[in-house]
Amino acid sequence: MERIKHDLRLSEAISPFGVGAIVDIRGESLIAPDTSWWDKRFAPEISCERLTARLGSGALRQPPTHASRSGKNTPSLPYWRFPAWRFCERCDKLSKLTGKKKGKWSNTCDCGGLLVPMRYVAICEEGSHIQDIPWFQWAHRGRAASLNEAVRFCRDYKSLRFRKLANRGEGLAALIIKCHGCGNSRTLAELVTKRTLQRDGIRCTGRQPWEPESSVKKPCPHELIAVQRGATGNYIAERISALDIPEERPQSAETADRIRGHVYFEKVVTDNGGPQAEMVAGWIAEELGVTSEDVLAVARGEETEADEMLLDLKDGEWAAFLTKLDGGRDSTGSDFVVDGRRLHGVTGPQSLLSRIRGIGQVRRVREVRALRGFRRHSVEASKINVDLGPDQWRWPTYPAIELFGEGIFLRFDEERLAAWEAQPEVQARAGILKKRRTDSSWAVRLDVPEPRYVALHTLSHLLIRRLAFASGYASASLQERIYANSDRTDRTAGILIYTAAGDAQGTLGGLVRLGAPDKLVPLLVAALDDADCCSNDPVCIESDRQGASQLNLSACHGCSLVSETSCETGNRLLDRQLLLGGSDVTGLLEDVLTEARRPG
Repeated sequence: MERIKHDLRLSEAISPFGVGAIVDIRGESLIAPDTSWWDKRFAPEISCERLTARLGSGALRQPPTHASRSGKNTPSLPYWRFPAWRFCERCDKLSKLTGKKKGKWSNTCDCGGLLVPMRYVAICEEGSHIQDIPWFQWAHRGRAASLNEAVRFCRDYKSLRFRKLANRGEGLAALIIKCHGCGNSRTLAELVTKRTLQRDGIRCTGRQPWEPESSVKKPCPHELIAVQRGATGNYIAERISALDIPEERPQSAETADRIRGHVYFEKVVTDNGGPQAEMVAGWIAEELGVTSEDVLAVARGEETEADEMLLDLKDGEWAAFLTKLDGGRDSTGSDFVVDGRRLHGVTGPQSLLSRIRGIGQVRRVREVRALRGFRRHSVEASKINVDLGPDQWRWPTYPAIELFGEGIFLRFDEERLAAWEAQPEVQARAGILKKRRTDSSWAVRLDVPEPRYVALHTLSHLLIRRLAFASGYASASLQERIYANSDRTDRTAGILIYTAAGDAQGTLGGLVRLGAPDKLVPLLVAALDDADCCSNDPVCIESDRQGASQLNLSACHGCSLVSETSCETGNRLLDRQLLLGGSDVTGLLEDVLTEARRPG
């Protein structure tokens, strides 16, 4: 195996150059094999119980790293040469694999010219498989081949050439694959026509390039399509991340335990919803400060439900943040340090202050990001696991990295938020995105765009754009995490904006400094003011069809969009109207700018 010296950042080993991705390095095209190829001795295991519990069995391992220049024995990641077909830039000869010279791999042709990887590869439409296009086979198929016996039976494998015809312009019709043995030729324009590989009898091998043929248990029935090897859709990473925090139980679970522990609770269960149960439930509710419906709901689920499990990673994070907000100054010294701040004595628009329940200055947070798998061609294709080895079902290895950083957490008032989103006009506006999400192939990767989510998500983007001016961090280095769900037992309504670096010392404090209430409130007002007038208005504010799959309403690059790496939904589910108002819709923070601009 030849060693190519080339450094990647740790984050790049997760995405965009993670398992299954194609990467161009020094004129060669390589693909990253699954983690069963890794040398586990040099891939340290990362601990994150919350993330491991979500993934199931398996280990999180960090790709090997080195501190200085790489040497002969420096631990490294394996990469597989793909595609195997190359053409010579000097003599145009097309050949498969690179010949060996004196026991070493060579990337040069016999004529001395450099071998260049072919531009096109074949991808399975639904199975997420990828393979070389068998160029010799393809060049001897087609209409001309069916009429010429010499073409059908040609075996002159060394006479294949890849050339550009100067008299045919600059399109694919000018690029031809020609066999000088039989004289047959085909243009690349034929390659990209619909079902061309199917008609030529080229089938999917049902595997990835690094997998042996013996790994295929049954043939893949899906069609192949020819795509450029650098196309974005060739690799759709399935990532997951979690904040490494002390897992907190949701408040509803704590309340349920208190109800179950009451001396009269068994009477409510025994009466099974009868009149006595309602009366006793009222006694328990009055004593514990809850509602009768809460008591009866716990009683109904006593025999069928175990202790409430966390439905999502965000539920546990939300509960942990609420605990920190109530704790004031945090002196724990752990990997999750949050100073809870109140807005008492802070000057600013009352319409904004009344909607914020608390602010958390996240002085230190550890995030673990892992790669679960990948898809090719579309998000509806089959997911390929990152570990395809013999232990993939028993104990798979997930590529992961740990990052340390800082951030700002905002909690919003649930009562005011619920009252706002109950308005029919607000529900109708968010309903547009709900329907499009359902009809989109991205539905499984996106949160449900209920009004609170769209409004808080849009505010998060506006704040990221404003923080980029004031914090010293580029907007692409800032991340968001939106907590906005009303269908949970514990409703969530908050925003976390943070930055993280792959270093144990974390970041420099420029972001957490701006989390002080007297600095953050003016930044929020400035962020709203920035978005009040977009450079694309009135087109933008009057629009309800923008963004990928039309999953944005009034939001564009001029006002609300940020780097896609910063957004948890890839710049989707945004709308300024639900935040600032417009048309017949009342915005969540519509009256903030009016109050801020009022004289005196």
